[in-house]
Parts: sequence; C-alpha cells; structure tokens
Amino acid sequence: MQTKKIVNTDLEVAPLAFGGNVFGWTIDSKKSFEILDDFIGEGFNLIDTANNYSYWVKGNDGGESERIIGDWLKKSKKRHEVVIATKVGGRGENRSNPNNTRKHILEEVDQSLLRLKTDYIDLYQLHYDDEETDVEETLSAFQELIQQGKIRWIGASNISPERLNHSLEVAEKFNLPKYQTLQPLYNLYERESFESNYQSIAKQYNLAVLSYYSLASGFLTGKYRSEEDLGISPRGKDVKKYLTDKGFRILKTLDEVAQEFDTTPTAVSLAWLIHQPTLVAPIASATRVEHLKAFKEAVGMNLTKDALDRLNQAST
Repeated sequence: MQTKKIVNTDLEVAPLAFGGNVFGWTIDSKKSFEILDDFIGEGFNLIDTANNYSYWVKGNDGGESERIIGDWLKKSKKRHEVVIATKVGGRGENRSNPNNTRKHILEEVDQSLLRLKTDYIDLYQLHYDDEETDVEETLSAFQELIQQGKIRWIGASNISPERLNHSLEVAEKFNLPKYQTLQPLYNLYERESFESNYQSIAKQYNLAVLSYYSLASGFLTGKYRSEEDLGISPRGKDVKKYLTDKGFRILKTLDEVAQEFDTTPTAVSLAWLIHQPTLVAPIASATRVEHLKAFKEAVGMNLTKDALDRLNQAST
C-alpha cells in the first residue's frame, strides 16, 4: 500500500487511519484485537485515539481505548510497524473541561504512555483548545516532551482558525515545536467549516489533515435512512441531524456512484475524502472485521472527475 509522508516529519502513513474511539465502547478487547490485526495486516499503520476515550460510557474512566491499544501492542509486538496518535486536553479528563496548561499536559502524557505500554508517542495532538492558556505555554510543554523523548511530533484538533494561526506563528517566532497535523471535523456532509476556515491554513503550513467523523457518525455508510434506523447502533442518536433533504441527496448520489464502481457508499465516502487537497488520512472506525473491506476499496479507488463533481454538487 502506498503511504503518504507527513511533510517536515519522518512519518509515513497509509492513506486511511483507524479511529480508536470505538475501543471500550461499541466493541470489547477481543473484537478490537481482531480488527487491529486485520487493519495492520492489510498494510494500514495509523491508529488514532485519545486519553479520554471512552469516558462517556457509564462505568468507564476514560482510558479504555488507550489500554486496549496498549494490550494489543504488547501482544502483537508490532509497535514499530504502527504510528500511534493520541490526544490531550479534551473533555472528560479527570472530569475537567479542556485544559492546555503545561502542568496538565506533563501529567497526562505519562498516563497515556502507561496505558499504551510504550515509551514514546508518534503524534501527540491537542484535543481541544481551552482558548485561555497562552499558546507559548502549551507549545513549550510539548517541546519538553519532545526533548525527553516521550513524544515525537505534534498536531492540533479542535482549535479556532485564529488560535491555530497564532500557534503556528508563535512556533516560528520562538523556535518552538510546530503543529504538523490538523484533525478537523470534515466529511461529505460537513464541508463548509474546514474548507472555508482551515484548508488555506493547511496549505500554507503544509499541515497534514486527518479528518474525524469521516463517515458522519455512520450516516454516510447508508445504514441510517430514516428515524426508525437510529436504534441500530449506540451512535444512532448522533445521526438524526443528517436526516435532511441534503442528507438524502448525498445518500442518493453515493448509491449511484457506489453502483458504478461496484462498491459501497462507505468506500465512496472515504475515497472522496482521500481525493481532497491536504487530506493525508481520513479517520474511520469499524466494529467488525468485514467492515474493513470498505477501507481497502477506498484507498484503491480512483474516482472520476464526473463522480467527484456529482458528489460535490450533492453536498453543497
């Protein structure tokens, strides 16, 4: 499988990443191991998680996903075959709001390393910007961790365009670590925010974009077509907002393109993202090994200009 280099780093990643938010939520350790074995076995290598997945499940403490990944790394002995990306500064960490202070980051990284059973994290991402902590303090904390060998590269996720720009400017001015990746909400349904506010920044600074909610909480797979379908999955409650004229228009076009390419709406949705400028690896999850078939089909799909134009028109 052809990999893509994250500019200004030595990281080579496959063009699709696995989203670890399902680990310890909708699938248990056994099923998670099976999926990870197949995912890596097919040549994919980027696993994305966070230190607070999945705190929203009753009885969880928020470290479930990292623990499952760490147990799998220990069992599989494939640490050097994978790129581990995790996050800090999100909701649910110790029941707190987003926190980007030096103290919090330095405390949380050690917990993540313990859960992941590794001595370094390839990509450490700011999960949510608290918009209060000075960006120089946050970047200086990341610098300490890089110097200590605990993390290698950094990225940002939920951050305003203004704060992202400011962080990149401060990094250059004071020779601090610079964000190399951006993880925004971006999919065929939700395009406007990224394309209007972030895409130009990503191009200017060569940020590798790793989109989250790449399948719009499963809506773009085509399995949710009415309110009656929302009970199929625990994620169904997040899908109701997509049951609109626009959503149904997108599904109709996905069905048509999928039929033309003898594939599924899931694969077409992911392939559309892979074809977008600055996108290095959409992040998507699976709850069964057979779901990974769409991942494999997506990375090998060359959507025609006509197909891309129709998908673009349906989603605007």
